[in-house]
Amino acid sequence: MFADFLLQRFEEKSTEEAIIWRDNSYSFLWLLERVRFWKQQLDDVGVASGKVVALEADFSPDATAAFLALIQCGCIIIPMTMMPAERREEMREIAEAEFLISVEGDGQFEVESLDMSAEHPYYLELRKNEHPGLVLFSSGSSGKSKAAVHDLSKLLVKFQTRRHDLRTMAFLLFDHIGGIDTLLYCLSNGSCLVTVEDRSPDVICGLIEKHQVEVLPVSPTFLNMLLLRESYKSFNLSSLKYITYGAEVMPQITLKRCAEIFPDVTILQKYGTTEVGTLRSKSRSSDSLWMKIGGEGYQTRIVDGILQIKAQSAMLGYLNADSPFTEDGWFDTQDAVEVDGEYMRILGRESDIINVGGDKVYPAEVEDIIKLMGEVVEVTVYAESNPIMGNIVCARITPGKDADTATLPKRVKKHCRSLLEPFKVPVRLSLVDEVEHVTSRFKKNRKKQSS
Repeated sequence: MFADFLLQRFEEKSTEEAIIWRDNSYSFLWLLERVRFWKQQLDDVGVASGKVVALEADFSPDATAAFLALIQCGCIIIPMTMMPAERREEMREIAEAEFLISVEGDGQFEVESLDMSAEHPYYLELRKNEHPGLVLFSSGSSGKSKAAVHDLSKLLVKFQTRRHDLRTMAFLLFDHIGGIDTLLYCLSNGSCLVTVEDRSPDVICGLIEKHQVEVLPVSPTFLNMLLLRESYKSFNLSSLKYITYGAEVMPQITLKRCAEIFPDVTILQKYGTTEVGTLRSKSRSSDSLWMKIGGEGYQTRIVDGILQIKAQSAMLGYLNADSPFTEDGWFDTQDAVEVDGEYMRILGRESDIINVGGDKVYPAEVEDIIKLMGEVVEVTVYAESNPIMGNIVCARITPGKDADTATLPKRVKKHCRSLLEPFKVPVRLSLVDEVEHVTSRFKKNRKKQSS
């Protein structure tokens, strides 16, 4: 079966810690036995190969065991974190879920048969090949969420190669490609996964200290929150060996500060998408935004300044949108990049680029310039439509405690004019009390805020 190599490693590591959940430790033997339990539960209620199953859960021992049992059964899995009921129902309808499994933790769960028939051609292809599937939803930051269908057997291939055994934090969400990658990487290497329910900086730092976490995979926005709140000063984080980041553009000033605060930690930029999975990467240095990406099963190319990827693990396609692949099979990431030899630097998503009278403005560039002002603790740059220029550059700024807020907007514009081309200078500035405007996935929210 497709997860047999994982279960074999559980047997090899049977007495060691597999998962820390709510400060309790669960061994690989416990996990192995729980996968068998879940397999029997699925058989008893008729969840058979090829069935489309919504798994509503966050990281927990039982959710992990259920996920693996569904793979073993050859099901098509839709992992979903807990969210508003209306949103969950919408996702289940788009994905044509035939069963719903809700895992609350502490052994509490429900399995429900839904009145749905899943006959999408991608599902038929998976059933024909007798392969398990995975449906992941995009964040929907630029519109309606898209449902990407993967052949899960292809995503599992890279995890059959043993790599480093490192205690890792499950910061990225259960229904995110980065979260799934973290889970499978840990399980395949017999590593301990430290799960979290509260992703605030103080709680994360406390768990790192308590459980001697070695790898912290997070978003740049979270790292910025960590620096602003100085949570790292209150805890012993000496166990950390790696901090990995991705999902959005990292501000250079934030990265530099992290490298200074954690000089003994390797800070590594990761790159992946819902549609093709997570590529292997190597940063030029801990304080550099330049990286190499690729690895076995992946090819990259740059077309008109936009990164494209061809991957053996690429999704079959979207359930509810047109194909994003070129005629020759390359995925258009919509990420604008610069290239320096073997290295590349992500400039930003095409959807985030602000077009000012035909000139392109990358929000991260403007944010980096504004944050050079010591009295600005946070800034988010975004676009507003304009009848003459098409768009104008705007910024939400969180001032420091000692900032002169009366004159700050004027001084920010003067500062920007001295370092940026005129069309990049923010036209409209607003001061906000919040430390950060973030989405539920700890990414910057660049949408215009309602007043």
